[in-house]
Amino acid sequence: MKIERVLEENICECPAGLECSIEKTLEVLDGKWTFLIIRDLFDGVKRFGELKKSLEGISPKTLSVRLKELEAKGVVLRTAYPTVEYTLTEKGNSLKPIIIAMKLWGAKWS
Repeated sequence: MKIERVLEENICECPAGLECSIEKTLEVLDGKWTFLIIRDLFDGVKRFGELKKSLEGISPKTLSVRLKELEAKGVVLRTAYPTVEYTLTEKGNSLKPIIIAMKLWGAKWS
């Protein structure tokens, strides 16, 4: 079964031999703070301190670990100028429709 057919027919179960794309997505978006970090980076380039300030309650260690994980997964780009800045990669920006859909779902059902 081709991936295109699975997507077109909105089949929820992953056919045998086809890696589950939902599981792959959740591997990238794993962690309590990951969604919020990505959400904040949709606004553009941010420094560590700016992210820390906007994510009330996150510890510096947790933020650092999450950013490193996202960088390793190709979602976030870390650039060291005189200061370190973070931005979303093309892969990271492609998550925007997923995050928006989750936001809308949460608003409707919470």
